[in-house]
Formats: sequence, structure tokens, C-alpha cells
Amino acid sequence: MKAYKIAVIEGDGIGREVVPEGVRVLEAVAHRFDLSFSWQNFDWSCERYAKTGRMMPEDGLEQLRPFDAIYLGAIGYPGVPDHVSLWGLLIPIRRGFKQYVNLRPVRLLEGITSPLSGRKPGEIDFVIVRENSEGEYSEVGGRLNRNTEDDIAIQQSIFTRRACDRIIRYACELARTRKKHVTSATKSNGIVFSMPFWDERFAAISKQYPDVKADQFHIDILSAHLVAHPDWFDVVVGSNLFGDILSDLGAAVVGSMGLAPAANLNPEREYPSLFEPVHGSAPDIAGKGIANPVAQIWTGAMMLRHLGEEQAAHAVEQAIFKVLASSSVRTRDIGGKASTRQMGEVIAEEVSASAGVSAR
Repeated sequence: MKAYKIAVIEGDGIGREVVPEGVRVLEAVAHRFDLSFSWQNFDWSCERYAKTGRMMPEDGLEQLRPFDAIYLGAIGYPGVPDHVSLWGLLIPIRRGFKQYVNLRPVRLLEGITSPLSGRKPGEIDFVIVRENSEGEYSEVGGRLNRNTEDDIAIQQSIFTRRACDRIIRYACELARTRKKHVTSATKSNGIVFSMPFWDERFAAISKQYPDVKADQFHIDILSAHLVAHPDWFDVVVGSNLFGDILSDLGAAVVGSMGLAPAANLNPEREYPSLFEPVHGSAPDIAGKGIANPVAQIWTGAMMLRHLGEEQAAHAVEQAIFKVLASSSVRTRDIGGKASTRQMGEVIAEEVSASAGVSAR
């Protein structure tokens, strides 16, 4: 029996409701595939910040280091500024553990209606590969003349050859396993230094993959194309900011933020990777038990795949797909009345019921 140590951070809002359903499904698949999970919960959240002044302890990364993976729900809640919660927990983990790949699948599933008229399951299936370590999300800058008419805010973007090359190479390698098409998100007509540099690195790296079709679009028209022609795309690679925005857009075109998984990966496996859904803490519905847990469950499948448990990952994904395609149990965001727990239970039951079915 393979055993894995998983750090669990439910976080804030609906994170506390969807993570238990993700754990429920992972326990079901563990039983099926003779796996074992040892879960350790960490109460790191905005509530903890309100009590202690810190989102996580000073030695938080040291505490997480021995784990095989980190399973996170959502961070952020009213009363704590978003930049405080993000920079107090999630970004230190991403950067401290060199999780430079943020991977976000976008797929229209059977049983889900896209807000895009006439789009059918299978027509939308692409992946956003987001550079996760630098770019527009930097700590370089400052404020001058606060609270005066001359108040100034300066924010610097950081683009390095090393970081650009490795994320573009990761995207090209991923495209080789899919439809062999990679698209770069840029804005080199308006951002005169960092984006032309990004374009240069994309041209240099993508040239090393002659079997992969490479193209690029400025972020504004790319956003339009993802709505009007989502079937054009396979792997889309972008900077920290562009990848962040495009993945939310992608979640919207396939029907719900509750269907959007994500992974923060350290591909070299020198450090634990972190798995979280794209959606936030959704304080407007927190505590009502109506949040869609599918994204959290799906990111659990991504965690399994990263751990090398391909069959188990496939089993979880197939259970999700089957439930969405054929079950009347569905949460409000996708047209049903089920609770968060009911949705998690039916997917866990499908994982168990399919035990005799071989994974592809």
C-alpha cells in the first residue's frame, strides 16, 4: 500500500465546505486503489490572521516541507485586505516551494451548458499554463507622498529569462501530449519592455518544438477569441497576470467557477506542490452548504496524477464526468438544488461503484 502525507488547508469561506468533500472522494479512491492518505489540518486563514496577525506561522513553510502535497480550499474573507491574505499565505508557499507552474484545465463537460450559444461538450478543451513565480505579481515598487495630492504608487513587473524559458518549455512539452498547439498571451504593442522580451523567449523556445504549432495573440483579442472561438485553443501560456485572468474567463465559458481545478506545481518535485480550485472563498454563499465541490474534487485528481497515481486520478475524473452527465444531483450553480455534501457523496459513491471498471 502506498501512503501519502497530505497537508490540508481549508482556509476561508466555502473552502471549509468543499475541502471535506474532496477528502471524501480521495478516501473513496484510496480504498479502491490500495492507497493511504495521512491528512494533517492547518487552521491557516483570515480568521487566524484576525486573532494572531499572521495568516500562517513564521515557520509555516518548514511545517509544510515534509508533506507529499498540499490540498487547499480558498483564501480570503471580508475584513482582511486581499493583498494581505494572498501575500501572507498563498504566494509565500508558491514561491518558497518553487511552484512556478500554475496549471488550470478548461473543459466543457457533458451535462453542463456553456453560456456560449451552441457550444457542445468536447468543443472547449484547453489548458492555461500560468507563470507562477514573478511577472506582474512582484514586491518591487512602493508608495510616495501618501494621502496627499501628489500620492504615487509604483509597481514593477519582473521578467527573467530563466522563468520565461522554463514556463514556455513546460507549455510546449504539455502541448506535445495533447493537440500539439501552444498559444502565447502577450501585449507587446503596449508594454514596451517586458512583453517584447516575453515574445523573444517564446519564439526561441517554441522553435525547439517543430512538431508543435506555435502562435501568439495580444491579451485583449485573445480574450475575445476565447469567447468567440474557444475551440481554436489547446495550451495557452501566459504571464502571472494574464494567466490568472484568462483562467477565470475559461471557467466562465465552460459553465461555472465551481468546475475549475488548478495546481501549483514544482515540476522537479524538490518541494511539495499545492492543489486548489480556481474559485475563491465566495463569502456571499459561505456557510449555506450550496457551494459546488467539483473543482475541489477535480484538483484532488490533479494531485493524484502529480503523485504518480494515474489510474486513481482517472477514476476520480471519470466519476465527476459521469455524475455531471447523468445524475440529477447537481448544485445550484449548474442548475440543481443539491447541497455541497450531496454532490460530494454522489461522486464518492460513483468512484466506489466503478471499482470493477478498468481505467483507460
